[in-house]
Amino acid sequence: MVLTFTSSISVAEGGAADTRMVLGAAIACNLAWGIVDAAMYLLANFTARARGLATLRALREGHRSPATHGRVLEALPPLIAAVLTPIEVDSLCDRLNRLPEPAALVSLNRADLLGAAGVFLLVFLSTFPIVIPFVVVRDAPVALRASNAIAIAMMFATGWSLGRYSGRSGWGTGLGMVALGLLLVGITMALGG
Repeated sequence: MVLTFTSSISVAEGGAADTRMVLGAAIACNLAWGIVDAAMYLLANFTARARGLATLRALREGHRSPATHGRVLEALPPLIAAVLTPIEVDSLCDRLNRLPEPAALVSLNRADLLGAAGVFLLVFLSTFPIVIPFVVVRDAPVALRASNAIAIAMMFATGWSLGRYSGRSGWGTGLGMVALGLLLVGITMALGG
């Protein structure tokens, strides 16, 4: 997101005022997207919890029916659902039926709000390393190159972490993330973003 704004600085022929305006827009945009992403995080958590409650209620109402078994299997990760036998699903249903009655309504909790705050901060604060060169370097083209280098390094680090987390090559995933990021920025800029 920020790259589309900072890249437009090279197009702006004005001076420091135009650069400040573009940087302000980049920060405001990431502020808005931080709020949107935090709200989507809360909505996803709420929906997942509500779906789990609906699955448990359906299980209690229609225990041992094929539809209920299907609903329980849908709630599990595909790899786990694929290896469970019907007897194991029955056993799982029995254990789920023995759980205490859950709350009548689903609500968000403190952990959800802290997670949303974390999402907001991650999105919003990721703006600043990319913007800093424009604050400390007076020459806009040099600042743009430094900003782009920082953004590429951040994309690589994100890809590296994602690769290592998923059991893949950090290098391969990092380079793939950089390529994907550059492609998306190019498409965004070509579409006027």
